[in-house]
Amino acid sequence: MIIEKRTPPAAKPFTIRIFCPDGSPSGLRIIEKSNWSGRCLVCPKSLLPEIKNNPDYKSMFDSPGVYVLFGESEEEELPRIYVGEGDPVGPRLDKHYVEKDFWTWFAFFIAADGSLNKSDIQHFEAKLVALANDAQKMSLDNDNFPQFPNLSLADKAEADGFLSEMLSIFPLIGLNAFEKEKISRDTLLHIDSCRINANGYETQDGFLVLEGSMAVLSGTPGISKSLHKLRKELVEKKVMTARGDHMVFVQDYIFRTPATAAGTILGHPAGKSFWMDENGMTLKELQEKRIGNASNEPIDS
Repeated sequence: MIIEKRTPPAAKPFTIRIFCPDGSPSGLRIIEKSNWSGRCLVCPKSLLPEIKNNPDYKSMFDSPGVYVLFGESEEEELPRIYVGEGDPVGPRLDKHYVEKDFWTWFAFFIAADGSLNKSDIQHFEAKLVALANDAQKMSLDNDNFPQFPNLSLADKAEADGFLSEMLSIFPLIGLNAFEKEKISRDTLLHIDSCRINANGYETQDGFLVLEGSMAVLSGTPGISKSLHKLRKELVEKKVMTARGDHMVFVQDYIFRTPATAAGTILGHPAGKSFWMDENGMTLKELQEKRIGNASNEPIDS
């Protein structure tokens, strides 16, 4: 029997409309996508009391929706997010405004035509928490994993279709928490030092250290507080585990920078020059070579 090999369908182009009512690209934004009933509101936390009482947006806060709170600090290696749902969404955001301190801005999704119900938004919440936990690109502030609601196959397919549209918008607002990095396996980089072997790749979102990579068992006296805290967090999250006289990554993990990845592995401050390809070229040299080649390329007229 001949099995036909099928090529996955290419991603479809789409149009995004971003409306900035106050004229500021970092202020309130209303986002809509072509041929989709969904609508996204993105806003700094500081503007929530003003925006939620504005009659132009009140209907959005009075609708069922799923939301993400986002915060970032110098003390943490990864940004922190919280995923939740509300029917309506407004009171849930009011509660977090008072009770949660870490977040600085938020985004929520509703259906402009009112087609979402409680089960739909519970499905979105459970799926987004599961995706964020799997991707490990941001720290989850959620204490528990929400349960998936009972949906028929048809309702689940419809909800997943709405969710897929949401997932295409998240990266445009700076939320890349829900998808594992798609990487090109062209240039494998490694660290081979003091009986420690680690492998990884450069990616668009940072530096990916591969499962099975080794790290030192403990940091040196010169390790920074931030690296020490990060190593502790990775052990607590079961990203790294002790094995004999070293640590091992039990899953792929993406760091913000190659230097942070190298420092975590070696237990002391380290730069991107610690990463080398199979020919002994450091990552710094590879980057310089790429920039040099790119600047020498002729520009088509």
